Amino acid sequence: MPVIEVSELRKSYGGRPAVDGVSFTVEEGEVFGVLGPNGAGKTTTVECVEGLRVPDTGRVRVCGLDPVADHEKVARLLGAQLQQSELQAKLTVREALELYASFYPNPADWRPLAERLGLTDRLGIRFARLSGGQKQRLFIALALIGSPRVVVLDELTTGLDPRARRDTWQLIEEIRDSGVTVLLVTHFMEEAQRLCDRIAVIDRGRIAALDTPAGLVRRSAGGTVITFTPSAPLDERELGALPALASVEHKDGRVTLAGSDETVNAVITLLARHRITAHQLRVSDATLDDAFLDLTETTP
Repeated sequence: MPVIEVSELRKSYGGRPAVDGVSFTVEEGEVFGVLGPNGAGKTTTVECVEGLRVPDTGRVRVCGLDPVADHEKVARLLGAQLQQSELQAKLTVREALELYASFYPNPADWRPLAERLGLTDRLGIRFARLSGGQKQRLFIALALIGSPRVVVLDELTTGLDPRARRDTWQLIEEIRDSGVTVLLVTHFMEEAQRLCDRIAVIDRGRIAALDTPAGLVRRSAGGTVITFTPSAPLDERELGALPALASVEHKDGRVTLAGSDETVNAVITLLARHRITAHQLRVSDATLDDAFLDLTETTP
Protein backbone atom coordinates (compact mmCIF):
# COMPACT_ATOMS: atom_id res chain seq x y z
CA MET A 1 0.00 0.00 0.00
CA PRO A 2 1.38 3.44 -0.89
CA VAL A 3 2.23 5.71 2.02
CA ILE A 4 0.32 8.61 0.42
CA GLU A 5 -2.67 8.22 -1.91
CA VAL A 6 -4.32 11.19 -3.62
CA SER A 7 -7.19 10.45 -5.99
CA GLU A 8 -9.22 12.99 -8.00
CA LEU A 9 -8.54 15.72 -5.44
CA ARG A 10 -10.51 18.94 -5.98
CA LYS A 11 -10.51 22.16 -4.00
CA SER A 12 -11.99 25.52 -5.00
CA TYR A 13 -11.96 28.97 -3.46
CA GLY A 14 -14.81 31.31 -4.29
CA GLY A 15 -15.92 29.02 -7.11
CA ARG A 16 -12.46 29.07 -8.68
CA PRO A 17 -10.64 25.69 -8.78
CA ALA A 18 -7.22 25.66 -7.12
CA VAL A 19 -6.84 21.88 -7.43
CA ASP A 20 -8.75 20.20 -10.24
CA GLY A 21 -8.61 16.39 -10.23
CA VAL A 22 -5.07 15.75 -8.96
CA SER A 23 -4.09 12.09 -8.48
CA PHE A 24 -0.79 10.51 -7.44
CA THR A 25 0.69 7.97 -5.03
CA VAL A 26 3.89 8.11 -3.00
CA GLU A 27 5.70 4.89 -2.13
CA GLU A 28 7.41 4.19 1.19
CA GLY A 29 10.96 5.55 1.43
CA GLU A 30 10.53 7.74 -1.64
CA VAL A 31 11.33 11.42 -2.05
CA PHE A 32 8.38 12.63 -4.11
CA GLY A 33 8.62 16.14 -5.52
CA VAL A 34 5.83 18.57 -6.34
CA LEU A 35 6.76 21.30 -8.82
CA GLY A 36 4.70 24.02 -10.40
CA PRO A 37 4.41 27.75 -11.06
CA ASN A 38 3.15 30.10 -8.37
CA GLY A 39 -0.58 29.60 -7.87
CA ALA A 40 -0.56 26.18 -9.56
CA GLY A 41 -2.17 24.42 -6.58
CA LYS A 42 0.93 22.82 -5.01
CA THR A 43 0.48 24.11 -1.47
CA THR A 44 -3.27 23.46 -1.44
CA THR A 45 -2.58 19.88 -2.51
CA VAL A 46 -0.05 19.20 0.25
CA GLU A 47 -2.23 20.98 2.85
CA CYS A 48 -5.00 18.51 2.01
CA VAL A 49 -2.46 15.69 2.55
CA GLU A 50 -1.55 17.22 5.91
CA GLY A 51 -5.19 17.55 6.94
CA LEU A 52 -4.94 21.34 7.14
CA ARG A 53 -7.57 21.77 4.41
CA VAL A 54 -10.68 19.75 3.70
CA PRO A 55 -11.01 18.69 0.03
CA ASP A 56 -14.23 19.51 -1.80
CA THR A 57 -14.14 16.07 -3.42
CA GLY A 58 -11.66 13.26 -3.88
CA ARG A 59 -9.80 10.86 -1.64
CA VAL A 60 -6.63 11.43 0.39
CA ARG A 61 -4.97 8.79 2.55
CA VAL A 62 -1.74 8.86 4.60
CA CYS A 63 -0.66 5.40 5.74
CA GLY A 64 -4.26 4.32 5.04
CA LEU A 65 -5.74 7.06 7.25
CA ASP A 66 -7.93 10.02 6.35
CA PRO A 67 -5.97 13.19 7.26
CA VAL A 68 -9.19 14.97 8.28
CA ALA A 69 -11.23 12.22 9.99
CA ASP A 70 -8.12 10.63 11.56
CA HIS A 71 -6.21 13.86 12.08
CA GLU A 72 -4.74 13.02 15.51
CA LYS A 73 -3.39 9.67 14.30
CA VAL A 74 -1.99 11.20 11.12
CA ALA A 75 -0.33 14.00 13.12
CA ARG A 76 1.75 11.36 14.94
CA LEU A 77 2.90 9.83 11.65
CA LEU A 78 3.45 12.97 9.61
CA GLY A 79 5.84 15.85 10.22
CA ALA A 80 5.38 19.11 8.32
CA GLN A 81 7.43 22.18 7.54
CA LEU A 82 4.98 24.73 6.17
CA GLN A 83 5.70 27.39 3.59
CA GLN A 84 4.80 30.09 6.14
CA SER A 85 4.94 29.50 9.90
CA GLU A 86 5.37 31.51 13.08
CA LEU A 87 6.13 30.82 16.73
CA GLN A 88 5.70 32.98 19.81
CA ALA A 89 8.18 35.82 19.59
CA LYS A 90 9.74 35.24 23.03
CA LEU A 91 10.13 31.46 22.66
CA THR A 92 13.80 30.46 22.43
CA VAL A 93 15.09 27.88 19.98
CA ARG A 94 15.77 25.44 22.84
CA GLU A 95 12.27 25.93 24.27
CA ALA A 96 10.68 25.36 20.86
CA LEU A 97 12.63 22.13 20.33
CA GLU A 98 11.84 20.84 23.83
CA LEU A 99 8.18 21.81 23.51
CA TYR A 100 7.71 20.01 20.19
CA ALA A 101 9.61 16.96 21.46
CA SER A 102 7.11 16.74 24.35
CA PHE A 103 4.24 16.28 21.87
CA TYR A 104 5.45 12.84 20.74
CA PRO A 105 5.81 9.49 22.54
CA ASN A 106 9.14 8.69 20.85
CA PRO A 107 10.71 11.94 19.69
CA ALA A 108 14.09 12.21 18.02
CA ASP A 109 16.96 13.68 20.02
CA TRP A 110 16.73 17.36 19.05
CA ARG A 111 20.41 18.08 19.85
CA PRO A 112 21.91 16.34 16.79
CA LEU A 113 19.19 17.92 14.65
CA ALA A 114 20.04 21.37 16.00
CA GLU A 115 23.73 20.79 15.38
CA ARG A 116 23.19 19.51 11.83
CA LEU A 117 20.99 22.49 10.97
CA GLY A 118 23.39 25.05 12.42
CA LEU A 119 21.22 25.98 15.40
CA THR A 120 23.46 24.94 18.30
CA ASP A 121 24.77 28.47 18.89
CA ARG A 122 21.23 29.86 18.59
CA LEU A 123 19.58 27.76 21.29
CA GLY A 124 19.19 30.68 23.70
CA ILE A 125 18.00 33.15 21.05
CA ARG A 126 14.33 34.16 20.98
CA PHE A 127 12.35 33.35 17.83
CA ALA A 128 11.74 37.04 17.03
CA ARG A 129 15.50 37.66 16.83
CA LEU A 130 16.26 34.84 14.38
CA SER A 131 17.03 35.62 10.76
CA GLY A 132 14.74 34.29 8.03
CA GLY A 133 17.14 31.45 7.22
CA GLN A 134 17.51 30.52 10.91
CA LYS A 135 13.73 30.39 11.31
CA GLN A 136 13.52 28.13 8.28
CA ARG A 137 16.12 25.76 9.73
CA LEU A 138 14.25 25.67 13.03
CA PHE A 139 11.00 24.70 11.30
CA ILE A 140 12.79 21.90 9.47
CA ALA A 141 14.04 20.58 12.84
CA LEU A 142 10.53 20.81 14.30
CA ALA A 143 9.13 18.83 11.34
CA LEU A 144 11.58 16.01 12.04
CA ILE A 145 11.54 15.96 15.82
CA GLY A 146 8.59 13.56 16.10
CA SER A 147 10.46 10.77 14.24
CA PRO A 148 7.76 10.85 11.54
CA ARG A 149 7.08 8.10 9.05
CA VAL A 150 6.23 10.78 6.46
CA VAL A 151 7.53 14.36 6.31
CA VAL A 152 6.13 17.16 4.14
CA LEU A 153 8.62 19.92 3.29
CA ASP A 154 7.21 23.00 1.56
CA GLU A 155 9.96 25.23 0.11
CA LEU A 156 12.36 23.91 2.75
CA THR A 157 15.48 25.75 1.57
CA THR A 158 13.96 29.15 0.80
CA GLY A 159 16.07 31.79 2.54
CA LEU A 160 19.05 29.50 3.10
CA ASP A 161 22.50 30.38 1.79
CA PRO A 162 24.09 27.95 -0.71
CA ARG A 163 26.14 26.11 1.94
CA ALA A 164 23.17 25.72 4.30
CA ARG A 165 21.02 24.59 1.38
CA ARG A 166 23.45 21.83 0.41
CA ASP A 167 23.81 20.75 4.06
CA THR A 168 20.01 20.52 4.23
CA TRP A 169 19.93 18.44 1.04
CA GLN A 170 22.37 16.00 2.62
CA LEU A 171 20.16 15.84 5.72
CA ILE A 172 17.11 15.01 3.56
CA GLU A 173 19.08 12.26 1.82
CA GLU A 174 19.97 10.81 5.21
CA ILE A 175 16.31 11.00 6.27
CA ARG A 176 15.27 9.15 3.11
CA ASP A 177 17.97 6.54 3.69
CA SER A 178 16.56 5.94 7.19
CA GLY A 179 13.23 4.92 5.62
CA VAL A 180 11.24 8.15 6.02
CA THR A 181 9.02 9.10 3.08
CA VAL A 182 9.43 12.71 1.94
CA LEU A 183 6.88 14.85 0.09
CA LEU A 184 8.88 17.84 -1.17
CA VAL A 185 7.44 21.05 -2.62
CA THR A 186 10.13 23.19 -4.21
CA HIS A 187 10.91 25.87 -6.77
CA PHE A 188 14.59 24.91 -6.97
CA MET A 189 15.12 22.67 -10.01
CA GLU A 190 18.60 21.63 -8.84
CA GLU A 191 17.07 20.60 -5.52
CA ALA A 192 14.37 18.53 -7.20
CA GLN A 193 16.81 16.91 -9.62
CA ARG A 194 19.18 15.92 -6.82
CA LEU A 195 16.69 14.74 -4.20
CA CYS A 196 13.55 13.43 -5.89
CA ASP A 197 12.89 9.87 -7.02
CA ARG A 198 9.78 11.04 -8.88
CA ILE A 199 8.21 14.42 -9.56
CA ALA A 200 4.65 15.58 -10.21
CA VAL A 201 4.48 18.82 -12.18
CA ILE A 202 1.26 20.67 -11.31
CA ASP A 203 0.04 23.45 -13.57
CA ARG A 204 -3.29 25.26 -13.19
CA GLY A 205 -4.51 22.75 -10.64
CA ARG A 206 -3.80 19.64 -12.72
CA ILE A 207 -0.97 17.14 -13.13
CA ALA A 208 0.95 18.17 -16.24
CA ALA A 209 3.45 15.30 -15.92
CA LEU A 210 4.55 12.66 -13.43
CA ASP A 211 7.90 10.95 -13.93
CA THR A 212 11.45 10.61 -12.67
CA PRO A 213 13.65 13.71 -13.08
CA ALA A 214 15.48 12.01 -15.95
CA GLY A 215 12.16 11.03 -17.54
CA LEU A 216 10.91 14.61 -17.38
CA VAL A 217 14.12 15.88 -18.98
CA ARG A 218 13.75 13.34 -21.80
CA ARG A 219 10.28 14.76 -22.48
CA SER A 220 11.75 18.23 -23.00
CA ALA A 221 11.46 19.51 -26.54
CA GLY A 222 15.04 19.25 -27.68
CA GLY A 223 16.82 17.21 -25.05
CA THR A 224 20.20 18.24 -26.52
CA VAL A 225 21.20 21.75 -27.60
CA ILE A 226 23.93 22.34 -30.21
CA THR A 227 25.29 25.87 -30.71
CA PHE A 228 28.02 26.95 -33.17
CA THR A 229 29.13 29.65 -35.61
CA PRO A 230 29.48 28.16 -39.13
CA SER A 231 32.40 29.27 -41.30
CA ALA A 232 30.00 29.47 -44.28
CA PRO A 233 26.21 29.68 -44.69
CA LEU A 234 24.24 26.47 -44.25
CA ASP A 235 21.33 25.37 -46.42
CA GLU A 236 18.13 25.90 -44.38
CA ARG A 237 16.42 22.96 -46.06
CA GLU A 238 19.22 20.61 -45.01
CA LEU A 239 19.13 21.96 -41.46
CA GLY A 240 15.36 21.51 -41.33
CA ALA A 241 15.71 17.90 -42.50
CA LEU A 242 18.02 16.88 -39.64
CA PRO A 243 16.66 13.89 -37.68
CA ALA A 244 14.96 14.45 -34.29
CA LEU A 245 15.25 18.23 -34.76
CA ALA A 246 13.00 20.23 -32.40
CA SER A 247 13.97 23.79 -33.38
CA VAL A 248 16.47 25.96 -35.26
CA GLU A 249 17.48 29.48 -34.27
CA HIS A 250 19.86 32.00 -35.90
CA LYS A 251 21.22 34.91 -33.87
CA ASP A 252 24.29 37.09 -34.43
CA GLY A 253 25.75 34.57 -36.83
CA ARG A 254 25.36 31.63 -34.45
CA VAL A 255 23.15 28.63 -35.09
CA THR A 256 21.33 26.92 -32.22
CA LEU A 257 19.72 23.53 -32.80
CA ALA A 258 17.58 21.64 -30.29
CA GLY A 259 17.22 17.93 -30.81
CA SER A 260 18.80 14.70 -29.62
CA ASP A 261 22.09 12.79 -29.85
CA GLU A 262 20.97 11.74 -33.31
CA THR A 263 20.75 15.41 -34.28
CA VAL A 264 24.31 16.02 -33.04
CA ASN A 265 25.71 13.21 -35.18
CA ALA A 266 23.74 14.36 -38.22
CA VAL A 267 24.82 18.00 -38.01
CA ILE A 268 28.49 17.00 -37.65
CA THR A 269 28.12 14.84 -40.78
CA LEU A 270 26.41 17.72 -42.61
CA LEU A 271 29.21 20.15 -41.70
CA ALA A 272 31.91 17.69 -42.79
CA ARG A 273 30.18 17.02 -46.10
CA HIS A 274 30.17 20.74 -46.96
CA ARG A 275 33.64 21.35 -45.48
CA ILE A 276 32.19 23.90 -43.04
CA THR A 277 33.95 24.51 -39.74
CA ALA A 278 31.84 24.88 -36.58
CA HIS A 279 33.51 27.60 -34.52
CA GLN A 280 32.89 27.69 -30.74
CA LEU A 281 30.88 24.49 -30.89
CA ARG A 282 28.89 23.78 -27.72
CA VAL A 283 26.75 20.71 -27.00
CA SER A 284 24.69 20.62 -23.80
CA ASP A 285 21.90 18.46 -22.42
CA ALA A 286 18.48 19.81 -21.50
CA THR A 287 17.86 20.34 -17.79
CA LEU A 288 14.90 20.01 -15.47
CA ASP A 289 14.43 23.76 -15.92
CA ASP A 290 13.90 23.20 -19.64
CA ALA A 291 11.42 20.39 -19.01
CA PHE A 292 9.56 22.47 -16.43
CA LEU A 293 9.19 25.41 -18.84
CA ASP A 294 8.05 23.14 -21.67
CA LEU A 295 5.47 21.36 -19.51
CA THR A 296 4.00 24.43 -17.87
CA GLU A 297 3.93 26.45 -21.08
CA THR A 298 2.08 23.80 -23.08
CA THR A 299 -0.49 22.67 -20.50
CA PRO A 300 -3.97 23.55 -21.88
